[in-house]
Amino acid sequence: MKYLIVGPSWVGDMVMAQSLFIAIKQQQPDAVIDVLAPAWSGPILQRMPEVRRGIDMPLGHGELQLRTRRKIGQSLKAEGYDQAIVLPNSLKSALIPFWASIPVRTGWRGELRYGLLNDIRVLDKAQRPLMVDRFVALAYPKGAQTSDPLPKPALKVSANSVESVLRRHELHTGRPVLGLCPGAEFGPSKQWPARYYGEVAASMINAGWQVWLFGSEKDRTITNEVIGYLPGPQQAHCFNLAGKTSLAEAVDLLSVPSAVVSNDSGLMHIAAALSRPLVALYGSTTAAHTPPMSDNSQTLWLGLECSPCFKRECPLEHQNCMKKLNPDRVLAALSPQLDAASVIAKGHCTE
Repeated sequence: MKYLIVGPSWVGDMVMAQSLFIAIKQQQPDAVIDVLAPAWSGPILQRMPEVRRGIDMPLGHGELQLRTRRKIGQSLKAEGYDQAIVLPNSLKSALIPFWASIPVRTGWRGELRYGLLNDIRVLDKAQRPLMVDRFVALAYPKGAQTSDPLPKPALKVSANSVESVLRRHELHTGRPVLGLCPGAEFGPSKQWPARYYGEVAASMINAGWQVWLFGSEKDRTITNEVIGYLPGPQQAHCFNLAGKTSLAEAVDLLSVPSAVVSNDSGLMHIAAALSRPLVALYGSTTAAHTPPMSDNSQTLWLGLECSPCFKRECPLEHQNCMKKLNPDRVLAALSPQLDAASVIAKGHCTE
């Protein structure tokens, strides 16, 4: 079987889509899987051994451009795909597989996609609250039971690539590394306060660790703010990588930390897929829908009456779902990693 997967448009969703690819391979080890997705997703797909290749989707999120979609679909006809699985729920996402004349076109019922999809599934959200379960279900015939437990995303990085990017950014591993991911592409409602990240960073540096701050160029404001909360001598052990790394480099570097603290974000899902010990912070969203899919992660969520609201900004303008989640709880969640790294850290603490 030869599959074309129409991939999602968010980093975290793309990571979770690997569970679908694994499920396909579990049933059909010789299956060929290509993924049509935005160009930025290339470094993630390249670290998924189940994927033969990523096909760049030149259109941005929300762009219709029927002529371009038809041209892409017609160009893919020669590949002879047996089945397409369309992960987004939009009508436009189903057009390319239709124009590629792929005989079986599978997806959840969405925006009037009858005809474009000929294997339409009706989603029971109560039965499948997890997004990753919704992805995996599409690997099976309609009505079939899915695998239990669900396959977990597992990105693969090479030791040579990691060493190369460490040298490129002049990073060392003499101290155990705490990775912090204080940004959130979705909006500020997902962001734990920078001051709290600063308190956690200060405590861990004082215990002999170093801190690497991850994020995009958009996150440099908050990562700079985190550093600003550190006493001067401690700042020498905090490295701001936001906006300085490509996504490929960020993935490789996220394989290094002995622990990661992150908002509900794409980087959180990458850290989980790299099996890093992870503390994931939820406020306006909930792990009941998009949890980190790893065995060594903890999720912290207060479950206030007003959450989850799933809004980009707090509609009540207080953001208590994050502000009342104090740093002591995060440090307590990190204590097993502190104990495990104590031998490494001993002798490196200069404060």
